[in-house]
Amino acid sequence: MNPLTRAALLLAGTVCALLATAAPAAAHGADAPNGSDYRTEVTGVTPAGPQLRVRVVEAGARLELTNTGAEPVEVIGYSGEPYLRVGPDGVFENTRSPATYLNRTIAGDTVLPAEVDPAAAPHWRRVDDGPTVRWHDQRALWREPGPPAQVRAAPDREHLVRDWAVPLRAAPGPLEIRGTLTWVPPPDAYVWWVAVTLGALAVGAVGLLPAASMPGRRALTGLGGLLACGGLAAVLVTIGRVRDAGAEGVGGMLAGLLTGQAWALLAGLGAIAAGWWASTGSSAPTADGAPRRSHVDFVVALAGACVALFAGVANAAAFARSVPPVPWPATATRVLVVLVLVAGAGALAAAVLRLHATGRTAASLVAATKD
Repeated sequence: MNPLTRAALLLAGTVCALLATAAPAAAHGADAPNGSDYRTEVTGVTPAGPQLRVRVVEAGARLELTNTGAEPVEVIGYSGEPYLRVGPDGVFENTRSPATYLNRTIAGDTVLPAEVDPAAAPHWRRVDDGPTVRWHDQRALWREPGPPAQVRAAPDREHLVRDWAVPLRAAPGPLEIRGTLTWVPPPDAYVWWVAVTLGALAVGAVGLLPAASMPGRRALTGLGGLLACGGLAAVLVTIGRVRDAGAEGVGGMLAGLLTGQAWALLAGLGAIAAGWWASTGSSAPTADGAPRRSHVDFVVALAGACVALFAGVANAAAFARSVPPVPWPATATRVLVVLVLVAGAGALAAAVLRLHATGRTAASLVAATKD
C-alpha cells in the first residue's frame, strides 16, 4: 500500500470517528430554520448549579442542556410527565411522553402513537451516550400562524412576547429553566437586494474590458481577489451556522460542516481557490505557448455560480429575518451574504462576458485564416 493510499485511509478513518463521536444528541429530527423574527433567550436556571449549562441554538429553534454533574436531571413535558433524562449515563427519552413526539418538529404536528400516556410510568430509551441534549420546546417558541396582538399594533418596535419556563427535576429537588421570547422587527430586504444587484452589475461590467489588454488582465486579477473574498465570506457564514447549531470543538465543527453545510463549505473553498488562481498570473501562456485565459474565465464563472447559489442564495433569508442562525450580529451576517452574492454573481457575469468576447475573437481569427 503506497503512502498516498495510507494517508487517504487515515483521513477517512479520522473523519468517520469524528462524525461518530462529536455531536451531542438531538432528541428529535433536525429542522433548523434559516432565520426567525422571534429572539429566544435563556435568562438562567433556578436554583443555579455549576453542573448545568443551558443555551439557545439554531436561531432559537432548540434548547440545549448539558449536565456534567454526578446525578441525572429530567426535563418535564407538557403534562407534567418526565420527558428527557440527561446525566453521566447518557441521554434518554420517555417513549410514553407526548413531548417526545410533539417536539420532533418545530410545528409540533407529529401524530402521537398509541403507547403515549403521560400518566404512565416512564419507559426510557437511550438516544445518546453524552451529557448534552437538544430539543424543540413549544414553551420557548411562538407557534401561532400570526404575530401577537401587540406586534400587529406596532410591528416596527421590539416587543416582549412572554416570559417562559421549562421545569426540570433533579435529586435535590425541582429546577426551572427561565427565558424570554421577544419579537424583533425584520429588516427591509429590498435595501439589501438593491445593494446586491448594483454590486453584481458593477463587478460584472469589468467583463466588458478586452481580455487580452492590460486593463483586462488587471481586471481578472481584481476579479479573482474579489471572488476569493466572497469565498472567505461564504466559509465564515457556513462556520457561523454550524456554530449556532451548537457545534463545539474541532470534531463538532467538522461534523457539522460535513453533514449539514457541505455544499456551502465546498462552494466557498472552491471560490477561494479559483480566485487565487485568477489573481496570481494564471492568464499567462502555458508551457506550449497556448493561452490559458479562457480556462481561467471558465473556472471563475463556475466558482462564482456555485458560491452565489449554495452560499449566497441559500443564506439570503438573512435579508428578511431579524434573527439569522449565526452567533454574531445580524447586520454583519447580511454584509457577508451581500459580499458572497456580489462576488459570486459578479464574477459569473464578468467571466461569461469575457468568454463570449474570447469566442468571438477566436471565430474572427478562424474566418480570417480561411479567407
